[in-house]
Amino acid sequence: MKLHDELPVDHRLSQVYRAGAGLCGAALFVFGCLGLADGLSFFSTAGETIAGLSSNGLLSLVSVMTAVVLVVGALIGGNIASTVNITVGTLFVLSGFANLALLESSANILAFRLPNVLFSFVMGLLIATFGMYGRVSGKLPLDNPYWRHRHQRPAAGDGNAALPEKPGQFAR
Repeated sequence: MKLHDELPVDHRLSQVYRAGAGLCGAALFVFGCLGLADGLSFFSTAGETIAGLSSNGLLSLVSVMTAVVLVVGALIGGNIASTVNITVGTLFVLSGFANLALLESSANILAFRLPNVLFSFVMGLLIATFGMYGRVSGKLPLDNPYWRHRHQRPAAGDGNAALPEKPGQFAR
């Protein structure tokens, strides 16, 4: 069984996943394009300031590629957009930790500075939150498609007739 097989497909939460991926992807795309348009040195570890963050050509290219992944996820929508958001958000947070360890070293090939690390943490948490919205919680409402999928209506005679048949309704 694959992850997308066990998740509900047609639900209104897809709009949240799409909006989150699209907005964050657009912001990253603008940042990356500004860096590429400035003709920044590709592997400079010093970097130049673009929109308040340090950048070089490699970071600009990575930003554009990440933006494309997010926008493609937004265009596909549904569970794919949610999974893309969660994955990209997690990678942003991990990148923040990795680049925090590389600050002020010659291995800092993305020219990160502390504001970039903070941006990675904030953007990663924001993107992941968009992906997890309505999908991960200890107290999902009974009409949530993920709750409904995890708590399928039992067969007749199981004695668990308290599970909802349709969103907002209970079995009698």
